[in-house]
Amino acid sequence: MRVGVVFPQTELGGDPGAIRAYGQGIEALGYRHLVAYDHVVGADPTVHTGWDKAYDVRTTFSEPLVMFGYLAAITQSVELVTGVIILPQRQTVLVAKQAAEVDLLSGGRLRLGVGVGWNAVEFEALGADFSNRGKRSDEQIELLRRMWSEQTVTFDGEYHRVTGAGLGPLPVQRPIPVWIGAASAPGYKRAGRLADGWFPLVEPGDELEKAKNIVAQAARDAGRDPAEIGLEGRIIYTGSVDAVADELTQWRNAGATHVAISTMDAGLKSVDDHLGVLAAIAESIR
Repeated sequence: MRVGVVFPQTELGGDPGAIRAYGQGIEALGYRHLVAYDHVVGADPTVHTGWDKAYDVRTTFSEPLVMFGYLAAITQSVELVTGVIILPQRQTVLVAKQAAEVDLLSGGRLRLGVGVGWNAVEFEALGADFSNRGKRSDEQIELLRRMWSEQTVTFDGEYHRVTGAGLGPLPVQRPIPVWIGAASAPGYKRAGRLADGWFPLVEPGDELEKAKNIVAQAARDAGRDPAEIGLEGRIIYTGSVDAVADELTQWRNAGATHVAISTMDAGLKSVDDHLGVLAAIAESIR
């Protein structure tokens, strides 16, 4: 099981020096991958009455693929993971181009996690249709893989048309791995049909087992081997290093191939605080 981290960008995202120190720091500690969340814009609660979501217009989010271009140049081995890009609010071919460039610059270290999103305010700001985002996402994943693998693509789908066009340069990975963030039965089925791996939003236990069964059945229905689909868990640090070690064991027993540890919202004030906690965790699990 590969152990990585979640970049605490709601606390460090506005500081380029902290991004550098954090990326290089977690690599030096031996963490295998860095996960970055995605929000292009935040909603203003004074305009959107009753807004009660975790993020709003005051929350800092670095654009993941741009940040990964920077991290690609200053790290050597850590995998760069979007967890997740809100795919249907973005132009598919442009995402293919940006991802291919990050993969090239990093020497093949990108894993593209995608999801359908929940923030209608963000979709509106980006000129994207919120109502059919799941269905469009399926087609987007198909087109992404073709754009990354073929020099010239002709594609005539329900939502996309490409006529004899291709990316130059192509990525190192052909195709780049696509993982899906899922929190409902349709998402689990999408992961089983299409994904190289998936990010469940539940902890080990009965709910996770139900989700895994849905993913596995969808994979079999699509003629795929469920054992080849990766699973990345998430552990939220709440002040106890021992608790993180215990949760890592739970995820390993649940069949996770990857786990990411998040230190966001734990009262840590600086990049050194975050790295200090992650150093203690790394030492405890060696």
